[in-house]
Amino acid sequence: MDGRRLSPHLAPAGAVAAHRLPQVGGNRRIVVGLLAVVVGSLLFVAAQPRLYKAFCEWTGLYDIDRAQRVAASALPARPVTLEFDANSHDNGLRFRPETTSLAVKTGDIVHVTYRVENTRDTTVIGQAVPSYGPQHAGGYVKKLDCFCFKQQTFAPHEVREMPVVFVLDKTLPEDVNTLTLSYTFFEVPAGSVTASATSAESRK
Repeated sequence: MDGRRLSPHLAPAGAVAAHRLPQVGGNRRIVVGLLAVVVGSLLFVAAQPRLYKAFCEWTGLYDIDRAQRVAASALPARPVTLEFDANSHDNGLRFRPETTSLAVKTGDIVHVTYRVENTRDTTVIGQAVPSYGPQHAGGYVKKLDCFCFKQQTFAPHEVREMPVVFVLDKTLPEDVNTLTLSYTFFEVPAGSVTASATSAESRK
């Protein structure tokens, strides 16, 4: 027995097991790694819409209002009569609309002009405040440009034409066939202007 030579292809069972253990362990690590990659990919795909929405909201690309406007644009347009009015509050400004009435359709971009004349010998600083009739229709007037966005300074006897540009939303209630847009100019006290300027400088 001792003199017999063992075939090189026949090895003890323990040696074979010892040789296979590292290979089995390596395969197990590869499988676990592949499973982790698959699971991670699935989680990323599931979370991607929310991540994209969060990114767009942070950068301002995700414009919900714009999506609503696009959806509303599919609604049919209908005729509406616009009326324009102007008032001044004891400030020396002669204020009136160039057009008092206008026939438009919902969804149209509307351009109108108001005329202001300072009848005083001194500078007047004013702020225009809008109002609507009926009042609930104001939420459907989407302004793109308006002199009411900021205070206006008028030199003595200055005459100025000021535009208003807006879109009349197609979702305007059906019971509103005539809409009145009115502006009232209020004089801004000089102290308020100084305070606003000082506050703006302090924020720089």
